Amino acid sequence: MNAPVVPLRPAGDVAAAAQHALAAVHRHLGRCKLSANTVKAYRRQSSAYAAWLVEHGADHDDAFADVVGAEAAVTAWRKHMMGARRSPATINQALAAVTLLYAQVGLRIDVKSARLPKPGEPDALTPAEQGRVERAAARRGVRDRAIVAVLLYAGARVEECGRLETGDVVLTARTGHVRLHGKGDEVRTVPLPPIAREHLAAWLDTRVGAETPADGTGVPLWCGQRGRLTDSGITQIIVAIGQDAGLPGLRPHRLRHTYATRLRQGGADAAQVQALLGHTSLETTARYFRAGPAEQAAVVDRVFT
Repeated sequence: MNAPVVPLRPAGDVAAAAQHALAAVHRHLGRCKLSANTVKAYRRQSSAYAAWLVEHGADHDDAFADVVGAEAAVTAWRKHMMGARRSPATINQALAAVTLLYAQVGLRIDVKSARLPKPGEPDALTPAEQGRVERAAARRGVRDRAIVAVLLYAGARVEECGRLETGDVVLTARTGHVRLHGKGDEVRTVPLPPIAREHLAAWLDTRVGAETPADGTGVPLWCGQRGRLTDSGITQIIVAIGQDAGLPGLRPHRLRHTYATRLRQGGADAAQVQALLGHTSLETTARYFRAGPAEQAAVVDRVFT
């Protein structure tokens, strides 16, 4: 026999209850130890839920009355997000944020998460697409060509690219590397192939010329009309390059996927790819070693032909 559900508060004023819970979760997020990006995402998602709930309050006036009402409201919001074709990862992040929101007012909800597709072949650019991206970047100028080089030939995350200073790029006549400042205090050194060295050298000649500090340390590598480029600014540049290359929706992380995929296709083992990408777990790297249908077919043709 199921235990009776005891309402925590009367149904009715769902807008006031939503704002009370929203204020509580924002206070909690302000003092918790989650990463800055996670805090930002949880604030955005919990605010989106509160706004949706106010709009649909007539259907869910018991959203803060008890667990049954709360779970019914969140399940309806989940359905709404699925209808809007949000990705499973985005939906699950939203559900985690709202679960935390309800916990701040004493309600422990359990809503089924969205099913994530099994990790397979990463969404890397094909060689032809990569060529179009590089040509589109070159047409935009030496800075944008160099940004693409760091993402595509060093596998940098967008935030790692944004943190770069001129002193993080070391180039000689025959070699070169870039120091990437990753998550936490992680710093890794990634060697640069000749094409990346060429593009970065061209940008450094432009970037450092007017400032000429002793060693370049402390000078942001990427600048625009308003000073240092932000992560958002870099992302907008890649989106624009993608549009020019006929790849709408292109994001920096797809260039990182391409870098890792090319490494694996070129014979790098999982440990080497893990080190170059800065992954803490080999399981994260393993996704680049799951070949998709096209590559599987090519392997079969090569072996048995």
